[in-house]
Amino acid sequence: MSSEYELSDSDLDSRSPASTEDFVFTFHSVDEKLGPDQRWSTWLDVERGCRGPEPRPSWVVTEQAAIDTELGILKTGKEADVFLLERAVEAIGDNPAKSSLLAAKRYRTEEHRSFHRSTSYVEGRRTRNSRDSRAMAKKTSHGRSVAAGQWVYAEWDALTRLWKAGVPVPYPVQVDGTELLMEFIDDGEGGAAPRLAQVRPSKELLGVYFEQLRDGMRELARAGLAHGDLSPYNVLAQAERIVLIDLPQVVDIVGNPKGMDFLMRDCHNMAAWFTNRGLEIDEQELFADLLAMVF
Repeated sequence: MSSEYELSDSDLDSRSPASTEDFVFTFHSVDEKLGPDQRWSTWLDVERGCRGPEPRPSWVVTEQAAIDTELGILKTGKEADVFLLERAVEAIGDNPAKSSLLAAKRYRTEEHRSFHRSTSYVEGRRTRNSRDSRAMAKKTSHGRSVAAGQWVYAEWDALTRLWKAGVPVPYPVQVDGTELLMEFIDDGEGGAAPRLAQVRPSKELLGVYFEQLRDGMRELARAGLAHGDLSPYNVLAQAERIVLIDLPQVVDIVGNPKGMDFLMRDCHNMAAWFTNRGLEIDEQELFADLLAMVF
């Protein structure tokens, strides 16, 4: 205990019995034996700017005593794997127990070079550190590590920016190195929400989905961005709500020389899917509508 909190015998003698009660503390024992798939919450281990934007949803667990438990893998991919994580804290005193399910997206370093068409997506982006730029160009081990970090922070920045703008994306909880924790989008029955490509919505629900999609794409375009890889496989269907996912390659429409091409491809992919499901969508009209948001 530091000296500013220490009391001499004379100090204690001068105090009344009632006042010394201020120095009675209650301690709770903590079992530090975590399971093989557990760790202490990393919420307070990351910088403030690496925690989710405010106002934070009420389900976000921020207590230091929380424990992260890995529950299994949700998806494997060329550049990253996504795991299901539970972050929970037990009831202590008057504070109730609290828990939430998170999707933990972990980018690979050595294998990250397999990210398809990565050079096209990153045109217009800048790397501040010249050493990092050279390492990435030479594809050294350090360069691959830097590249992985760039992708995860690009997705973090996109999710944070778009969530604030009201775009239907998972809430970004935190980012730490090459791990991104975000809201787990469930199906209402404990499982993961299906991808849009897997569902067969009614004509009425199809129209609801498209209105949400167009509004989301408009907000993206208003921010000067295109998803860059938008397809029915990168959109989740949660009951009557859709959620856009997989945003590390988000493209600056103006800054990237191929920005317009990426935007047009997003329009083509989504218009084709809705049209094939029975809702006629003109990709050129959608493209023109989005351009009006940009300029």
